[in-house]
Amino acid sequence: MSRLGYVEGQNLVVDRYSGEGRPERYSELVRDVINTHPDLILAVAARLSLDFKMATTTIPIVTIVNDPVALGLVASIARPGGNITGVTIGTELELIGKRIELLVEAMPGLSTLGYLVSRSYWEDMRGAAAREAAQRAGVSLKAALLDSGFYQTEYQRIFSSMERADALMVSDEAEHLASGAAIVELAAAGRIPTMYAYGEYVRLGGLMAYSIDLPETFRRLASLVDKVLKGSSPGDIPFYRPTKFELSINLKTAKALGLALPAMLLVRADQVVE
Repeated sequence: MSRLGYVEGQNLVVDRYSGEGRPERYSELVRDVINTHPDLILAVAARLSLDFKMATTTIPIVTIVNDPVALGLVASIARPGGNITGVTIGTELELIGKRIELLVEAMPGLSTLGYLVSRSYWEDMRGAAAREAAQRAGVSLKAALLDSGFYQTEYQRIFSSMERADALMVSDEAEHLASGAAIVELAAAGRIPTMYAYGEYVRLGGLMAYSIDLPETFRRLASLVDKVLKGSSPGDIPFYRPTKFELSINLKTAKALGLALPAMLLVRADQVVE
């Protein structure tokens, strides 16, 4: 936003809110935000975006979600209509398949893959996409379901009771990020090779990630926010769809797990942490 001429405290006021990975608090959070009558709401993640859509039809909302049409947020990516625009990671459903392919390439003997995911995510189209991608790759997919929210105690329960798998994949749900370090530590303690949805996990010590280019994505979000604040209607602004993706690999973690990663995989990596 600063590159677009905004200076917080001068011509921009930002009130920050966090659901702290607790979906049961989202309705309260949404109510608190709406009551401040902001000029614009930037909402990250599908659950919050849907809650904000239900709460207001007048306050502009900029969001980042998988597929806003399938989620029921907007009628069209090209012409959203209403008060919502943002970034669509519709390709995220394709990225699930790519992450599984990369794990198979890193671990040619991979046959059983755990999937750390919330129950609601697992039971909708995204869970179906993961199951289809695993079937195409010839991998057995076993869900490690979060039933009680995105809490560290819940992650500890999952890892202690998880069925044995050759590797693990963490869903792209934004709520995981608040406990990113804890997830990476639990995977390391269990010696489980893990694929993540964002490069940040790899910088924390996770094995691998295949993701959208987050800096570029957030620059696009800033541009959309700028357009709305300058008077454009969100409903007339098409959703942006990322086209650049990054493979991140942590060599230190691979060595600790005893994995000899193929040279061709390492050559294709955009980020290698040693």
